[in-house]
Amino acid sequence: MILRFLLATGMLAVLGGCASIPPGANYPRTISAALPHPDATRLGSRFDTAAKKHGGDSGFRIIPAGVDGFSMRMQMIDAAEKTLDMQYFIFRGDHGGKLLTNAVLRAADRGVRVRILLDDAETRTDDAQIKRLAAHSSIEVRIFNPFAYRGHNVFFRTTEFMLNASRLDYRMHNKLLVVDNAIGLIGGRNIADQYFQTDPASQFADDDVFAAGPIAEKLSTSFDDFWNCDLSVPIQALSESPPSVSEEPATGNASEADYMKRIASGEPFDGVLSGRLPLTWARARLVYDSPDKKKVESGRMQGNLMNRAFISAASGVKHELLMITPFLIPGQEGMQLIGDLRKRKVNIRILTSSLDSSTVLIAQAGYMHYRIPLLEDGVELYEIRSLLGDNRGSGESRAISRYGNYSLHAKLFVFDRKQVFIGSMNFDQRSMHLNTEIGLIIDSPVLANQIAARFDAMTRPDNAYRLVLDRHKNLTWHTREHGKDVEYSVEPARSDLQRIEADTLSLLPVDDEL
Repeated sequence: MILRFLLATGMLAVLGGCASIPPGANYPRTISAALPHPDATRLGSRFDTAAKKHGGDSGFRIIPAGVDGFSMRMQMIDAAEKTLDMQYFIFRGDHGGKLLTNAVLRAADRGVRVRILLDDAETRTDDAQIKRLAAHSSIEVRIFNPFAYRGHNVFFRTTEFMLNASRLDYRMHNKLLVVDNAIGLIGGRNIADQYFQTDPASQFADDDVFAAGPIAEKLSTSFDDFWNCDLSVPIQALSESPPSVSEEPATGNASEADYMKRIASGEPFDGVLSGRLPLTWARARLVYDSPDKKKVESGRMQGNLMNRAFISAASGVKHELLMITPFLIPGQEGMQLIGDLRKRKVNIRILTSSLDSSTVLIAQAGYMHYRIPLLEDGVELYEIRSLLGDNRGSGESRAISRYGNYSLHAKLFVFDRKQVFIGSMNFDQRSMHLNTEIGLIIDSPVLANQIAARFDAMTRPDNAYRLVLDRHKNLTWHTREHGKDVEYSVEPARSDLQRIEADTLSLLPVDDEL
């Protein structure tokens, strides 16, 4: 047993040490592109006509409720005629994931060309769901920047990562779905029950924005850039022949009733198509990182860097900047931006994770260093609670809210209540430098005020802690519980152990990784 362990470790060391390029990078692949004439499809024709009526603008609708995010995906997939492109950081095989997988298989059965691009941070090519998809003749699956080791042993995977961190630390964090090159869904949600806010044990509040009109073709261009890059490896290069593509029942989860009820209603997609749920028509700019972001940042190649576009837009704010980000590790660049805005008397209000709502303790520990400097700069800082006093605007149902497992995952920014950014980018070092990200900057006071209203609702004392410095420059947490104002001088946490762990992790100099 010991000899086998040593041999396996040695093999991983060889794999890790030699893997300067992704395994399977030289595997034969076909270059492909988005549907060239989306106006020939039902959806393309409908929204092409609508865009012309609105002066060439694109139509948008924000999807704040998690279960609506699931329903919109199901209904968009069911509406696909020609092509379906999906790009995700996480695609789990839980209840919602299986239902979506079955919908994708049905689309492929009726002749839709399907391309699925997944990051490898939480993907294994021996997962039954991924193999079922890849087995279909009309579905291609590619894995972004894959590991050499394809199993589930945490020790082996961690060992490979440590031996080849310079490559494997670079991840694709994008979330995107495009149908017929005519409509798209972009935002922060991954594919999992947690992100659809139906899992009582854990939920992540997030947002998608439905997009139609000219912006859809730009979304497709970003997908094509990633799909055809050298870092995206066909799944056939990484796994054995996949099994049957037959549909798998999706049962045994408490979320089943919620999912089935929403699917049967046809909402919100039917409401968008009928005009009952109107779109907001506006100009928008797609911003995203080049697939090989590291080379662009180092100057070895030309390309896109989303953080530059974002900081440029944020730097132009004159009166107010609202930020909703679960991970807040601004670094020198972010603190410089905030400092410059505050010198111009820009009001900055930030909603982020509290210790008791955090699901990534190391990131929360990194954020802890910035709280006092932010408050000293005059920033209004709020931390969301895990148990909300009022679930309005939270995206969760009243039934789910009582479990007290609310976590923030949305990435929303409002510039002077005139523009909004919505996408996959956190205001942290990982999003700025280690992950590829994607988002939309939309010129719309209507959407800006929608998000501002939700910000105000979520930062109410019933739902969040407001951080304040006392006269000794110590942090205090102000909130309201059971109708009474409460002030904490010790950071609220799920347990003393959680607080100790966060304090210990905050001693590590790892901000650049967070």
